[in-house]
Amino acid sequence: MEKRSIFQKMFSKADKAITNSYTQFKLMNGYTPVFTSFGDNAYSSDIVRSTIHSIASSAAKLKPKHVRRNSGSIAHQQSHIERLLSVRPNAHMNAYDFYYKIITQLYTKNNSFTLIQSDATGNVVGFYPINFSNVELLEHKDELYARFRFSNGQMLTVHYDEVIHLRRFYNENDMFGESNNDALLPTLELIHTTNEGIINAVKSSAFLRGLLKFTSQLRPEDMKQQRDDFVKDYMSINNNGGIAALDQRADYMDLKSDPKMVDDKQMAIIEKKVYKYFNVNENIVMSQYSEEEWAAFYESVIEPIAIQMSLEFTSKLFTDREKGHGNEIIFEANRLQYASNESKRKIVETLMPLGMLTINQGLEIFNLAPIEGGEKRLMSLNYVDADKANEYQGVGKQKGVDEDESSQEGTSTDGSQGDSGE
Repeated sequence: MEKRSIFQKMFSKADKAITNSYTQFKLMNGYTPVFTSFGDNAYSSDIVRSTIHSIASSAAKLKPKHVRRNSGSIAHQQSHIERLLSVRPNAHMNAYDFYYKIITQLYTKNNSFTLIQSDATGNVVGFYPINFSNVELLEHKDELYARFRFSNGQMLTVHYDEVIHLRRFYNENDMFGESNNDALLPTLELIHTTNEGIINAVKSSAFLRGLLKFTSQLRPEDMKQQRDDFVKDYMSINNNGGIAALDQRADYMDLKSDPKMVDDKQMAIIEKKVYKYFNVNENIVMSQYSEEEWAAFYESVIEPIAIQMSLEFTSKLFTDREKGHGNEIIFEANRLQYASNESKRKIVETLMPLGMLTINQGLEIFNLAPIEGGEKRLMSLNYVDADKANEYQGVGKQKGVDEDESSQEGTSTDGSQGDSGE
């Protein structure tokens, strides 16, 4: 049986042959339409990795939903695309892994590409993140294509409309997000130098350093032998006591080592530069945040990601006609349960009497399982439609009674005229 690689399975529909008919896409600002990922791997830094992990693990909880907006109302569409995006976007990843990967690529490379795989009839059957080394934009018959190169030497060319393209630090280049090289590399080099200094300082403190001064004249080879014997006997790991013994033939002169290290305050300032670059603080990375800190993190980092993904997925997955009928993909944050139980209680107590939550939605806020019949909305009778408030309170009825009494004023019960003041 013929075996096919994962690469072939993922990109079987894509055009891998680069022909002379492709020309490089021209950008308005004159930049070359080629993006190369970060040369020195920033993700190898523990601070960068932990920071990106905090963002990606939170954004991966966003829940995709296919909806249709019509005349101000939103109807949930339980479509095949939604099932793919919310359960298993491709054969090798569940939904959490998929979003974690594309967000990690977004923050590592400031560009994230995901291939939309379709079958022969045009139906979407999968989404595959593209882990590229560099990407180049090409033009063919007035159509835009993206050519990806991979670390194994393979190449892939696909139509630009067949990829989900997320960008970060989108400024000077017309198509790509800016590289991390210039902004992040100096800080990472500083952190690396600091770590190396600490390691060398510890190593330096662990060794005996000094000079052997021989009191008699020795041949060079004898001096070298004496030195080697001294190192072997007293400067090896076997010398647990850390004490050396010499006779009158030689004197040992200790060389003091005073390594300089960055203190904790200076190190905290350096690390803070990385957190600031990714728009987070240390409490978010260390999972020690308060409700207010989480709310700020969500609004400044997670929500922009959700908006960007909603717009890009909607643009690439639906035709103009489908978008004209209100079809779109949105990413909800109902899985992000970081409020305290007291705050959750206040939310339910406030929203449920207004009919804004179903029973199951209220249970979900407390991370409880749904119940049968829980899609009902409960509403307090203490609230009424503002347009019908007067009628509900009987104001309109009282007004009608007053008008009737006014029209009958001066008329006796038997129909005769009353006193005219004569």
